[in-house]
Amino acid sequence: MKLSRPVSWFLLAFGVWSWCIWFTFAKNLWKDASGLAFNAAGDPTAYFWVHLLLAVVSFLLGTAIGVIGFRGVRALRREAAQQESADH
Repeated sequence: MKLSRPVSWFLLAFGVWSWCIWFTFAKNLWKDASGLAFNAAGDPTAYFWVHLLLAVVSFLLGTAIGVIGFRGVRALRREAAQQESADH
């Protein structure tokens, strides 16, 4: 399957965006002092575990989607370079 240039760049940007957003979220979750993520004894709560799972899954999906976009961009560049060298 061949991805178009806009789709490839969108997927790559989505992967980067996902990492930026979820990294910040995970960092804030770890530092949470509101009592949602950690109880009074400092133990993680169900809220913490559920949101950590969401962050990990989003990291994995963002990585997979970003890799697909990166491969699409790289393939398009390689194809353009081959056409340019064939034209000369």
